[in-house]
Amino acid sequence: MAQAAPAPGGMSRPGRTPEVEGRRTDVRARPPDVLDARTHAMARIAVPVALGLVYGYWVAANNRSGGAITGWNLLLGFVSAVVFAALCMALLVLAPRMPRELHALLWTAFVGCAFGFLYSQSGSFFATQGAGEGSHDDVLRSVLMSLIVSAVTFAAFFYHYYTREDASGRRIR
Repeated sequence: MAQAAPAPGGMSRPGRTPEVEGRRTDVRARPPDVLDARTHAMARIAVPVALGLVYGYWVAANNRSGGAITGWNLLLGFVSAVVFAALCMALLVLAPRMPRELHALLWTAFVGCAFGFLYSQSGSFFATQGAGEGSHDDVLRSVLMSLIVSAVTFAAFFYHYYTREDASGRRIR
């Protein structure tokens, strides 16, 4: 039994294959949707909410440093979760409409700020001065750690968007 040789552009299918024959520049090639539109709409809300709950719990856990759970600690966790989820949803809607450089920069700012706030809530951040007064070294360390995480994030996201979008923001892969 003979099999067809692989063709560029994916699996061979019977009939015409426009991906192989050549594309017009105004046509976007999209991967096949496995899930329907309703599932995608629910995921656009469920994923940021789930990530926000994890982030809020993490902030609250870092803030209490293994101590007792208090009402203020719960409030901090829930407010952090709501803000994180709202910003994540806003970025999921707005960022794809931006040029690739701004797209990467928006996600970088989000990740850097989220990491910086999370790091600042850790128990070691204010441990040197006690009673809520941190030293300049602790604040500087928090800012530097956030900038390092932001730089790595920007490099990864910029590379991702630069290799998968053209200059006007249309996906090329």
